[in-house]
Amino acid sequence: VQLQASGGGLVQAGGSLRLSCAVSGRTSRSYATGWFRQAPGKEREGVSCLGNGDGSTYYTDSVKGRFTISIDDAKNTVYLQMNNLKIEDTAVYYCAADRSQGSGRHYCKYGMDYWGKGTLVTVSS
Repeated sequence: VQLQASGGGLVQAGGSLRLSCAVSGRTSRSYATGWFRQAPGKEREGVSCLGNGDGSTYYTDSVKGRFTISIDDAKNTVYLQMNNLKIEDTAVYYCAADRSQGSGRHYCKYGMDYWGKGTLVTVSS
């Protein structure tokens, strides 16, 4: 499977961005998929993950109510809609996928097998 993330950029605090992750190889729903981020000097963090074991959706606490993960089956694309962006959301965002069965929480905590190149999101004041 190959993953291609796009949609990052520079946005002011309070603004919105939508990240896209094109999944090739198999249909995106065949995999667990998710978004991770890594800010300078910080460890990678699971932002939002869709589990394919129980169909669960996980969001890390800091993005709940602001970010939404979704899948467009026709386009085989996973999205991360990010609203009310904050300066602390600045990071390189990565999309990822995994063939095993598990919950969204599991994948966001432990990571996934397949990774795309990151896309930089910079939130300014």
